[in-house]
Amino acid sequence: MNPILQTEICQFIREIGQKAIHLRELGFQVDEKGLDDYVTNVDRELDLLLSQKFQGWFPDDVVISEENTRSQKLWNQKLELTQKFWFIDPIDGTDDFIHGREFYSVMVGVLEAFQPVLGWVYAPTSDRLYFGGTAINGLFTITNGNEPEILYAHAPMGASSDRLIVSKKDALAYGDAIRAAVPHVEFYSIGSFGLKVMEVVQGRASAYIYLNRRVKLWDTVGPLAIAKAAGLICCDLEGREIGFGYDDINPDNLAHNQLIVVGWSKFIDQYREAIGKEFRNIGA
Repeated sequence: MNPILQTEICQFIREIGQKAIHLRELGFQVDEKGLDDYVTNVDRELDLLLSQKFQGWFPDDVVISEENTRSQKLWNQKLELTQKFWFIDPIDGTDDFIHGREFYSVMVGVLEAFQPVLGWVYAPTSDRLYFGGTAINGLFTITNGNEPEILYAHAPMGASSDRLIVSKKDALAYGDAIRAAVPHVEFYSIGSFGLKVMEVVQGRASAYIYLNRRVKLWDTVGPLAIAKAAGLICCDLEGREIGFGYDDINPDNLAHNQLIVVGWSKFIDQYREAIGKEFRNIGA
């Protein structure tokens, strides 16, 4: 990617995230899209701004965003293997945004040949942007709009090795099964899927396990592009690599059919099979 355009993209994503903070302060409306699935007018406004900008930058690519159902229909046209997709999530972690918590993010990801190759995850409240992937052969972070710095991914050490990111819903439903498989495990959670993955990339946890099959392409492409470039394993409880092809995705809502585990190889090797066994034992 052209370095000048790369810089422009980083700056624009930061602008969008800071705009989210401003719009929240002005007041916002909340609508329910589905069961325990909420959207605000801020999501929709930022979605439009992001979609228009990226379609202008990349007119020959497919741009799909969470709040534009018309764009989502493009996925079901089953375009050619050579087609490049851009996935946009204007606010990942809407519940945190609504309730004034800090762990929401703006996310953009690139899917090429049905593999995540580039991603951006921006946390507005901490003013920190993570970006990178195999498409640019590197991982970087930008804090407070300063110059990019190399993002050094590293496996967890000490107490962090026993930390496992599990959503509150999954902890309630499957926590006992995971505890039976992983001794001394400590659960914790934050809002955004993308920021959860960044916790693992930075060695603050051994893995992130997502078990309720609600996560969608705009949630995963950007963060997993960064995770894969960092050397993390992205697989399901059977050890199969997370797929991004048409057969791997629910065409009705673009959700992944697989359960998702993102973790360091030592954790995956030691505990994935045991967790999978406990998961099957409870009939999940």
